[in-house]
Amino acid sequence: MFGWKGAKRQKTYRAPDGAEGGNGTKTGVMSGLVSGTKVATALGWRDVNSLQEGDMVLTFDAGLQPVKRISRTPLWSGAGSCPTAFWPLLVPAGVLENEAAMTLLPRQGVMLESDAAEKTLGDPFALILAGTLDGAHGIERVFPQDDMTVVTLHFDSAQVVFAEQGALLFCPAGGDLLDYASGKAQGQGPYSILPELFAAQLVQDGYAYA
Repeated sequence: MFGWKGAKRQKTYRAPDGAEGGNGTKTGVMSGLVSGTKVATALGWRDVNSLQEGDMVLTFDAGLQPVKRISRTPLWSGAGSCPTAFWPLLVPAGVLENEAAMTLLPRQGVMLESDAAEKTLGDPFALILAGTLDGAHGIERVFPQDDMTVVTLHFDSAQVVFAEQGALLFCPAGGDLLDYASGKAQGQGPYSILPELFAAQLVQDGYAYA
């Protein structure tokens, strides 16, 4: 079963393929946290867009950690309508142990707990791309709001943060998920995103909430 139970993560596995999509331009982003997403901080649950450099954010493996840098970009700034590839996913309340419905970008890293992952990999925690969950348990792509802002939190080393009272979301040490997956980013620690085909099989075999 997927879902954080408070157990200590043991390890994750490296993905050889790229983690960022798009056409190479800077007109849209596919990873980061959408403005309005609440994350756990030293001062309680706060909108990610309200955070500033130096704020302490609760992480899965390292407790409270200071945010070193914050980037804010529009989801889509290109000409015409936002292409389907950039559309975010709407996650109903409770599906990822999130208290309220939340929005995830398709290339945002999400950590899940899975009986299938533990059986196959020897570790119940798996880091996958949110787009892999499209169609599972009511998760679906939605057309983005025109003013949707994407916030990326950067730490000294890569971290997984708590969002919406239970979801676990990956945040990089620097760069973006494309840099991370291609090996350009440094200091990413033990975190690795599973290859999409393998992640999709895990979702199919073991994605279930009580």
